[in-house]
Amino acid sequence: MRAAQPLARAVGVTRAFYRRGRFLGRSVPVMALRGVDVEVQRAETVGVVGESGCGKSTLGRVMLGLLAPTEGQVLFDGEDLAQQTQAHLRTLRRRMQMVFQDPYGSLDPRRTVGAQIGDGIVIHRLAAGVEVAERVALLLRQVGLNPADAGRLPHEFSGGQRQRIAVARALATAPEFIVADEPVSALDVSIQAQVVNLLADLRADLGLALLFISHDLHVVRHLCDRLVVMYLGRVMEEGPASEIFAAPVHPYTRALLAATPSLRHRAAPVPLMGEVPSIASPPTGCVFRTRCPMAQPDCAETVPTLQTLKGTGDRRIACLRAEEIAT
Repeated sequence: MRAAQPLARAVGVTRAFYRRGRFLGRSVPVMALRGVDVEVQRAETVGVVGESGCGKSTLGRVMLGLLAPTEGQVLFDGEDLAQQTQAHLRTLRRRMQMVFQDPYGSLDPRRTVGAQIGDGIVIHRLAAGVEVAERVALLLRQVGLNPADAGRLPHEFSGGQRQRIAVARALATAPEFIVADEPVSALDVSIQAQVVNLLADLRADLGLALLFISHDLHVVRHLCDRLVVMYLGRVMEEGPASEIFAAPVHPYTRALLAATPSLRHRAAPVPLMGEVPSIASPPTGCVFRTRCPMAQPDCAETVPTLQTLKGTGDRRIACLRAEEIAT
């Protein structure tokens, strides 16, 4: 049973970006997120998966307050981020951090890694003077690096080491919630497992809540408690990761798993038709209907909402045929 109040929560979140149209220079809205509901409990890891352009990274930034929702609410520990003063929002930001995809691009190449890890400690006044250096050394040890390396520059480290530095920087303010946006996709396969295991260990040791954004289903299956499957800015399926990997229901989830060779036996193959539509002009009704082999005429008329699947208690599907598929 889910807790009454999650640590981080998106409620009916829509996020629009605006681009200049071809005619008369009018701004045209592009909906990156459409009515998204996501919850992350304390000490829980929620994986967000889907094809490129589905809104995964936008969701992560919205849940940290780095982007404001066009509609809906984002709550952290029950507090609506949009309703807070700048002073209180700064206090809340200490409790939530982000690990970006590119460890080199997210670090300043001209400053030592020790200085960058210590920024959060100094800004939030968690320590001063020699205590800052002591905390930086502790953080470097925590992520498996030598404290003596604090005086080196980012380019002197390997990609995997730089991502460990990025993790140490995120941990510097002792956060409760971390958004990890494709944190291993830019790394060699041989290094990816090390970083994923590091995140798993830190989550267990520190009781962190993680929103883990990834396209790698193997990593998600290893790390995540719950899974959110997105397509064109909407949530298609959501629930315990173990249950979804064992028995996916939504046709899109089935297709994702079937496209991964080592997971193919776990899902009935679903052939996808055509290409991913433009997010600027998605299909009417169910956004997945143009590629879905089970689409019916009513799928073009009705937008399916996330509904709890009968008999599961905690599994939600956005599909008009969900009960039929699950039986």
